[in-house]
Amino acid sequence: MSEKEAILGIDISKDKFSAALLKGEKKSQVKEFANNFEGFEQLKQWLEQNQLEKVHACLEATSTYGHSVATYLHSLGHIVSIVNPARIKGFAQSRLSRTKNDQADATTIARFCAALKPQAWTPPSPEMAQLQSYSRRLRALEQMATQEKNRLKTTVDESLIEDIEAHLVFLETQIDNVKKRQKELLNKYSSLKNQADLLISIVGIGEPTAMTILAEIGNINQFSSARQLAAFAGLTPQEHQSGTSVKGKTRLCKIGNPHLRKALYFPALSSMRHCSPMRDLRERFLEAGKNKMQIVGVVMHKLIRIVYGVLKSGKPFDQTKLTLPNVVLEEETDFLLVSLFIRAGRKGYEKV
Repeated sequence: MSEKEAILGIDISKDKFSAALLKGEKKSQVKEFANNFEGFEQLKQWLEQNQLEKVHACLEATSTYGHSVATYLHSLGHIVSIVNPARIKGFAQSRLSRTKNDQADATTIARFCAALKPQAWTPPSPEMAQLQSYSRRLRALEQMATQEKNRLKTTVDESLIEDIEAHLVFLETQIDNVKKRQKELLNKYSSLKNQADLLISIVGIGEPTAMTILAEIGNINQFSSARQLAAFAGLTPQEHQSGTSVKGKTRLCKIGNPHLRKALYFPALSSMRHCSPMRDLRERFLEAGKNKMQIVGVVMHKLIRIVYGVLKSGKPFDQTKLTLPNVVLEEETDFLLVSLFIRAGRKGYEKV
């Protein structure tokens, strides 16, 4: 790393973050800041004191704690990367790091960034960020409502029953309000509406799922291929074998966005019922003796590729043009992907 290259590793938490600054081969400087606008301003002044106009900042994708500082640094013209924490952990293990604290973690992130130069992150558009907020809020409300309905079935105390029923009424009102805001947002921005309509054209995907998929994917142009999007969703196969003695089962990788995977589960079931090519694929795998969950994984993988295709091309889904290979892979494979799919996992694509 040259003297002109400056790397900023950030270990983020709810209330504060540690920043480790690397300049050339010098020892890192580490400083702690509050995770708010005042702390961001202090970070800016610290960088200016070090006579740095541009740095490559890197932080882990830890909930939404780091989005504000990442957006702030991006607005100042700095390069920002948000990476999967598993990559940082693997890098630390490869260096035999023994110390675990905020300052050490910030330094590890900085050295990871200097060594591997992760891809630059671009903030989502304001409307896309708002759609994601609505989508995740709706999911949280629906989970709370399900929990309360389950409690209602097992509660015998009349006073508690009244409380739970009142809370359910409140939650249903909130759910309706969020759904209303989602539709208003789609109608306000034609780009979102057009993309949602493209997704709804896919057999098995309705408007609620389309909005979730849009919110989690963001800008489709950040993915250079369908296999990258499949990896982002954690829908690529993960092999586990070595030599002649280690022959583990091949499974879904699941190193990716869990919200996106969950959103595609029921559309996959619907697609197998109502989309002829998917139904034929299901029958071929059943005849080969594969279990139903293996087939659901295959269909989910195919759906995410179709999502990429319709969003990238701007053309609605046409199942008459959907062709699937007639090949079923070897009997011993637990998570099976037809030859069209398997290429996505063997090169280890990852997108965060």
